[in-house]
Amino acid sequence: MTQRRIVFLVYPGFQVLDLTGPHEVFGQAGGYAVEVVASGERAVRASHGVEVVPTGTVQRCGGPLDTLVVVGGPGYREAADDAALIGWLRHAAGRARRVASVCTGAFPLARAGLLDGRRAVTHWAYCEPLAREYPEVTVTPDHIFVRDGDVWTSAGVTAGMDMALAMVEEDHGSEVSRTIARRLVMFVQRPGGQAQFSTQLAAQRPTREPLRELQAWVADHLADDLTIRVLAERAGMSERNFTRVFRAETGRTPAAYVETVRVEAARALLETTDITVDAIARACGFGAAETLHRRFKHTLGVTPGQYRQHFSTVR
Repeated sequence: MTQRRIVFLVYPGFQVLDLTGPHEVFGQAGGYAVEVVASGERAVRASHGVEVVPTGTVQRCGGPLDTLVVVGGPGYREAADDAALIGWLRHAAGRARRVASVCTGAFPLARAGLLDGRRAVTHWAYCEPLAREYPEVTVTPDHIFVRDGDVWTSAGVTAGMDMALAMVEEDHGSEVSRTIARRLVMFVQRPGGQAQFSTQLAAQRPTREPLRELQAWVADHLADDLTIRVLAERAGMSERNFTRVFRAETGRTPAAYVETVRVEAARALLETTDITVDAIARACGFGAAETLHRRFKHTLGVTPGQYRQHFSTVR
């Protein structure tokens, strides 16, 4: 059986897990011939000192490719500024069935023009610079990985493994990808639309004690009326002042915060219980399953049922 040729491009200052994570996924799957290429033959030093000896050079990497993967890491800017490397990347992409990046590997792809007119993602901390520097790219910061035609991009570090699992599933079917996920003690492929980090991590922590107490109270009263009037009264402020102060302290409006906390709570219940979606919708303040369905699709890009299928710990 012909093996699919996977080529990883590395450069000085790459992040080693961006390489080894997806590399291991393809290795576990079988049916792939995996290569690591660089500009030269010598060992390439990763960002924390680990050195990797490439299996070949870009100059000698000819012929058709199945998948070309550009890894990320602190050296991504130097890589993106290397005209010879970007020229090779642009040419090699034309010989590949699909092209991908892990983390900040999206920047060299963008420099080569391979993300023009496409949706893409990178590590959450670099989404804004990617969008600013390459306005022709539609950056979708709330996704773990994005597939737009034959171009795939992933968020930071471990998200590259999720992307690789999705590729394996496309090539060999869901049973193979599930087997690999179990071996590697991974979720059975997080959906590409799952948010990169949770609400509690993403939200700024208020400095004012009343707002911190309010956040804790909201989490315990998701099924209640959580309109601005109720929240402002609970915080002892006028509605106008409360809205202004809450946004300044947390970086989001009260309504947006409440909705994201409700989505987080629904995610937790879908993962850890077998209660119905209707019951979860009521418990989390969405009222009806249809409303929860719409908010999940908008926020995470998947339905509650799809999320439960991938993440449920109840067997």
